[in-house]
Amino acid sequence: QVQLVESGGGLVQAGGSLRLSCAASGRTFSNYNMGWFRQAPGKEREFIAHISRSGGSTYYADFVKGRFTISRDNAKNTVYLQTDSLKPAATAVYYCAAMYGSRSYISAAEYDYWGQGTQIPVSS
Repeated sequence: QVQLVESGGGLVQAGGSLRLSCAASGRTFSNYNMGWFRQAPGKEREFIAHISRSGGSTYYADFVKGRFTISRDNAKNTVYLQTDSLKPAATAVYYCAAMYGSRSYISAAEYDYWGQGTQIPVSS
């Protein structure tokens, strides 16, 4: 089992920034590829970003390129999502997820473990 705990969410004004953290425990963190997703009210969970086990490869949804950055610190068992230039449409609950092995990183169903989420309301 892998336990994931997100933090860093909160109310932010449009144009602002937040740095989300996801702390992992339970298994060897560096064995897992990690992803960030978000889910807005009434919508499906959508892919934001993915990072490989070593951190050497990253992938982003088109809508966040240049504004969000995923990173990880395997020594601290933590993955991060830097979110910049936030828009009101970014209002959602943000989740981190862990994947053992390499599968389709944009599909939420392919991830093995999920955190409880952290909410980001973006005011206009």
